Amino acid sequence: QVQLVESGGGLVQPGGSLRLSCAASGSIVSINAMRWYRQAPGKERELVAAITSGGRPHYADSVKGRFTISRDSAKNTVYLQMNSLKPEDTAVYYCNADVRSAFLDSDYWGQGTQVTVPS
Repeated sequence: QVQLVESGGGLVQPGGSLRLSCAASGSIVSINAMRWYRQAPGKERELVAAITSGGRPHYADSVKGRFTISRDSAKNTVYLQMNSLKPEDTAVYYCNADVRSAFLDSDYWGQGTQVTVPS
């Protein structure tokens, strides 16, 4: 079995920063793409950032220039550095990863971590 566990969420004032982490564990052979999604109340889940196994990042237009995704493949961990946070960044942030395990290839989700930026 594979688990993704996020950490690093919290309450931060506008203009502040947070760093989210997501660690994958279990019977992992390899991990391809890793992603961060977010879901605000009453809205659909949206892709925030993604990173390939080779380290190539992709960002939603709404976070370009403010968020940075990175990964430590040796630790099976992906990070999201969030700077210049805005109230509209308030959401539950979810980690997602394409994992090849000892038993199957599948994508997995973390449980989510709350980020709150008050207006």
